[in-house]
Parts: sequence; structure tokens; C-alpha cells
Amino acid sequence: MILRASLFVAAMLAAGAACAQQPKAIGTFEQWGSYVAGPKGSLVCYVYGEPQKATGEYAKRGPVYVQIANRQKDKVVGELSVTAGYPYKPESDVDLEIDANKFSLFTKDETAWARDAKTEAEALKAMRAGKQMIVRGISARGTKTVDTYSLAGFTAAINAINQACGVK
Repeated sequence: MILRASLFVAAMLAAGAACAQQPKAIGTFEQWGSYVAGPKGSLVCYVYGEPQKATGEYAKRGPVYVQIANRQKDKVVGELSVTAGYPYKPESDVDLEIDANKFSLFTKDETAWARDAKTEAEALKAMRAGKQMIVRGISARGTKTVDTYSLAGFTAAINAINQACGVK
């Protein structure tokens, strides 16, 4: 999990985020890891989880994960992103199912995000209360994938990053 966390910070650096340090593990909470990187006042605190099951008729697939990030400098709290390990079909949606709750995410390249802050907050609330999350997407080549995540430990992981980044 720490290798994937390092990949995230490298991607943040490439995008111009202000964190010149390797991530530091805050803790592992069942299926979720919590990390912090960057200097005080510009911390990036995030939760990282990989699917317990990934299905689809694909030959090759890169890293697959869900992240929730807090970025102090940008005053961002609870930013949800899903990375597929392949480029999504352009202008397609990703279906996010958390127990009985369903959400639609928009896609760009290999990542999917909530369309607005309300949807993001509702999805995070469902993740805190939920047991399982299923992510359904379609690759640029038309391959359908289904990734299943356990939400065991998710709330503790979120609480840890919120404390690390000073989020109330």
C-alpha cells in the first residue's frame, strides 16, 4: 500500500501540488491506509484503499484504488477520486454503489470524481456507514470492470487524516 501511496504523491507533485516530502503512514485501518505528506500548513492528508475483488475482461490493468484527500493549502476537504488502472471511455460515467446508495461520477482519463460537493459529501457519508462499495466503469476500449471494496476501517482512516490535517 505504501508504494501506491508514493505514486499518489508523485502524481500530486507532477500536478504542482505543494508537497515535496514522501508520504508518511499515519496508520492502517483494516482495508484502508491513511497518509500525510508535505510541510506544515500545506499538508496533503489522504486515505487510500484497493479493491478486494476486481473483475473484467481486460488483458492488462494498472493500479486500481480509491482515495479521499484533504489539502490544507487549497482548503480542500474530503475529495473523492477513483483511479481505474485504464483510461475510461470518454464522457462516460462511473457507477458507485455503497450498500443501497448509488452515485454517478464523471470521468477524465483514468480517474473519476463526484460532480459536485453535495454528491461527494453524500458518498463519503455512505462510505462511513457502509460495509461494501462497488465501482463499475467502462474503459476506452469498451471493457466493463467491477471493483469491490470493503469499507471496514474506512471511518477510522478518515478520522485519522482529518486529525492530521486539522479538519473538524
